[in-house]
Amino acid sequence: MITANLSLTDAATRIDGPLLFAHRRVDVGLNEAVQVVGADGQSRLGRIAALDEALMTVEILESTSGLSLTGTRIRFFAEPISFSLGPGILGRVFDGVGRVMDGGPPIATRVRMPVDGAVLNPMRRKKPEDFIETGVSTIDVLNSLVRGQKLPIFSGGGLPHNRLAIEIALHARLLRANAGEEERAPFAIVFAGIGVPFETAEFFRRSLEESGALGRTALFLNLASDSSTQRLLAPRFALTAAEYLAFVEGRHVLVIITDFTNYCEALREVSASHGEIPGRKGYPGYMYSDLATLYERAGSLQGRPGTLTQLPILTMPSDDISHPIPDLTGYITEGQITLNRSLDREGIYPPVGVLPSLSRLMKDGIGAGFTHPDHPALANQLYASYARATQVRLLANVVGSDGLTPEDRRMLSFGQQFERRFINQDRPRTLEESMREGWSLLGQLPIGELSRLNDNQIATYIQQGTE
Repeated sequence: MITANLSLTDAATRIDGPLLFAHRRVDVGLNEAVQVVGADGQSRLGRIAALDEALMTVEILESTSGLSLTGTRIRFFAEPISFSLGPGILGRVFDGVGRVMDGGPPIATRVRMPVDGAVLNPMRRKKPEDFIETGVSTIDVLNSLVRGQKLPIFSGGGLPHNRLAIEIALHARLLRANAGEEERAPFAIVFAGIGVPFETAEFFRRSLEESGALGRTALFLNLASDSSTQRLLAPRFALTAAEYLAFVEGRHVLVIITDFTNYCEALREVSASHGEIPGRKGYPGYMYSDLATLYERAGSLQGRPGTLTQLPILTMPSDDISHPIPDLTGYITEGQITLNRSLDREGIYPPVGVLPSLSRLMKDGIGAGFTHPDHPALANQLYASYARATQVRLLANVVGSDGLTPEDRRMLSFGQQFERRFINQDRPRTLEESMREGWSLLGQLPIGELSRLNDNQIATYIQQGTE
């Protein structure tokens, strides 16, 4: 509902990039939706970003090119920015502020949901559990993604995180083991590209369309040419769509967002435009709480059938994991998947660094009733053996391979085979295929090295010939 029309001929003080500064002459609230109408009749969506008793700042979410103070009017709405959602959002392509951009009909509105998310009572949250298969062996076996979890991927400039993101979107599914049978639950993907070049956006769209996966996906594309203020809302619109699918339609939703570094850069740019005092490396001091408002929208709720799982992707500037963006993200999320540049240079894809990667909720989604009873032991043994192989590799760099014992050489060979056969994969693998490959690799090691397996597990994989 429109509550006021205010001429800005004498109320505005200036327009600075995507920000419009004006005297406060009406009763408005923070984050309230506004519509800025220029003298040419073109309307632009915006929101109240800051205000005090005398002044207010409006973030304009579209280009301000051609907008002047003379003849410009601003309309205030008695509600925050909302997203109109309804059946049929799967298979559709949206821009960063939820407008249909695939040439199809508008979405039939069932509910309007605020893009900043509803306030959730922490007591209503359920513990994340159950397993999501991604098709990536290093994730499925060693750093399992659990339904309701937020597990980021830490990448670097030039690494193939976009390719990995789209492949996970194509092949991810909810896998539940009940009496030895797989059960598929209603599953959906929300994929969001933030600040991506046009070529990358077309790659995302084309890959989903040609594979047929777009039918179960809601795709949001915020281009690098879009305004920085619009970039701040793109993940919020995507997460609002995910909340609708999860908590209204009762689906299990996996949200893949790339790249959160572009989001944080936009946050720094807009903060500087506001004249706010910068914090670490120029980012605003509130970036931690701002990121938390996005990451903490993952989870499941008591009395609601669906779940929302997040797989955010960010590129670490200069591959620095202590940079504020990955550093603050690590404090909020439940682990991380780290991509390794050395593996990428060796032609290994996906170049997942196993040792620095971690899924803190993995134990709640694997084992009996979820994947396989021997999955935890296999994961622990593979991790321990690869860590030992890495130590031997460092030793070989000092003393040379001739100075290694036969046992060390065997472990060094295991490490090389682990990277070439287990980490590296030319196609998606099912969990069963990934576990079979893991057992096969452990067959290279003597029994005495398998300290993380019990006697029954050792006997079983020996009897099976490490198939």
